Amino acid sequence: MARTESDREDLMAEAVALVRRVELQMPGRDEIVVAGFRANGWLSIYLGPDPMFQFDERGRLRRAFVGGLLYRTQGTTLAQLRRERTEIETTLLRRDLTESELAEFQNAMRRAVVYLSESLVQRQAVLLRQSPMEDDRLLDDLAAGLDCVLKSAEFLAPSIAGKR
Repeated sequence: MARTESDREDLMAEAVALVRRVELQMPGRDEIVVAGFRANGWLSIYLGPDPMFQFDERGRLRRAFVGGLLYRTQGTTLAQLRRERTEIETTLLRRDLTESELAEFQNAMRRAVVYLSESLVQRQAVLLRQSPMEDDRLLDDLAAGLDCVLKSAEFLAPSIAGKR
């Protein structure tokens, strides 16, 4: 685990796990949005360096990075993971969200996804870059992926294997 984090200089270039990705300028936002798909079809959204949301193929949340904290699904709630550092070690402290915290998190995430989705549908998002360049379905697939998240009957993906 890295000892320190830093803001990403070029999210688009660094998001190589997203084999299909776009960089967008959104109306009313200074931060650049990077969104795309992993090879397995999972959608990730970076609204600047923070927040970040990762969804499975059915639009269920797997992981997130919000307010400088990591989150991962536990199947029925989210575990909030906070790094505590000393001079010699870094410890990852876990706390499960309460029902009200989970509902608040879900609402904030949903607002972010709705904003991105509506900006794409209304053609207000400006495409800055995409990879691969010849992928003429990428924006349509991104809009469909966001729609899948918004229509998913379940908010959280199953627990991540090997994590408690």
